[in-house]
Amino acid sequence: MTQVLHTPPPTPVTAEDDLAALAARHGLSVSGARPSLPQYVRQLWARRHFITAFATAKLTAQYAQAKLGQVWQVMTPLLNATVYYFIFGILLGTKRNVPDYIPFLVTGVFIWTFTSSSIMTGTRAISGNLGLVRALHFPRAALPISFCLQQLQQLLFSMAALIVILLCFGVPVAASWVLAIPALILQFTFNTGMSLIMARWGAKTPDIAQLMPFVLRTWMYISGVMWSIDKLTGQHKGLPSWVAPVLKANPSAVYIDLMRFSLIDSFHASQLPPHVWFIATGWALVFGVGGFIYFWKAEETYGRG
Repeated sequence: MTQVLHTPPPTPVTAEDDLAALAARHGLSVSGARPSLPQYVRQLWARRHFITAFATAKLTAQYAQAKLGQVWQVMTPLLNATVYYFIFGILLGTKRNVPDYIPFLVTGVFIWTFTSSSIMTGTRAISGNLGLVRALHFPRAALPISFCLQQLQQLLFSMAALIVILLCFGVPVAASWVLAIPALILQFTFNTGMSLIMARWGAKTPDIAQLMPFVLRTWMYISGVMWSIDKLTGQHKGLPSWVAPVLKANPSAVYIDLMRFSLIDSFHASQLPPHVWFIATGWALVFGVGGFIYFWKAEETYGRG
């Protein structure tokens, strides 16, 4: 009786296997493959000059067609503050019992505009620059980061006008003004993280850009831009006790109140939420680091149909 040994049939070699082996032999890699996180950070750092130049060019071109040119960088938030002062300060009476209401309002409008504009431009960072994304190879996070840097540059122009307003309304120069620097750094980190998150969402679903103005408008109204959270919640005694702390701890309100505390001497520490610097740092780290990693995870998908 003979014993037949059955050997398994050889595994067929496909064309894909041949191409993969050929590519590996010659050191080729997949085009647009996501690099490791440390490598991605190094690539961004290597392109830091492009990021700053792109942000500056966008800022310069923003009002290039207007006769007043870059003056609109300051005029736009000032006009918004004027409208809000008329509607909320005068018609609705929110300026009552709020010392230095005009500096209070202008500071809130400028700082809020920094956050809202960073998020809006970040939402369109990929979907609005598909030609650039598809034509050149670079870390895609450079786009939302550069747009946030553009908004920071615009805020710094506005801060010059804000300082003039503070002095005109009798707010004295104080050592606490130095605290505006770490507050702005934390807010920029938070804004960049939010911009990166929205850039990924906007790249996948461009319609989000149409929804964001309504979301941002709602967020503005609950962040105490035009009114004092303490005063308004104190006037409505029927509100649950948790409403005021939640409103004051939301990131937009935290950064606005930190800037008011830094710049306006009548805005006291008692109006800040407890452990405000820890809250501001926490928001910056969670969204800054988390948003960057979240965006990086979809790096290879940007610009593809």
